Amino acid sequence: MSEQRARVVFLVRVPAPRTEAFLAAYEEVRHLVAEGVPGHLVDQVCRSSTDPEQWLITSEWASLADFETWERSPEHRDLVRPMRECFTDARSLRFHIHAQTPALA
Repeated sequence: MSEQRARVVFLVRVPAPRTEAFLAAYEEVRHLVAEGVPGHLVDQVCRSSTDPEQWLITSEWASLADFETWERSPEHRDLVRPMRECFTDARSLRFHIHAQTPALA
C-alpha cells in the first residue's frame, strides 16, 4: 500500500497579549515550510469563534512520514520556537486522510 496523505492538527491556547507575536511567528513558519519542506501540501491557522485565545493549526502532508521527518529536524525546532513560546497549552493530533470530497472548481 502506498503512503496515505496525512493531516496534522495542533490545538493551542495563546493568551490575548501574545496574539500578535503568535501570528507573526506563524507567518514566518508557514512561508518557509510552503516554499521548501518536502511533502508539505497546505496549512491553515484558525481562531475559535467563541474563545479568542483558542487556535487551531492544521497542515496536510503527502505522508505522515514527511511530517515526522520535518518535525524531528533541528530546523523545525528553531523555526517554530518563537511560535511555541506564545502557547500556554498545546495538543497535537495526527491523522491519515481516509476520504475527501472532490476539490472545488
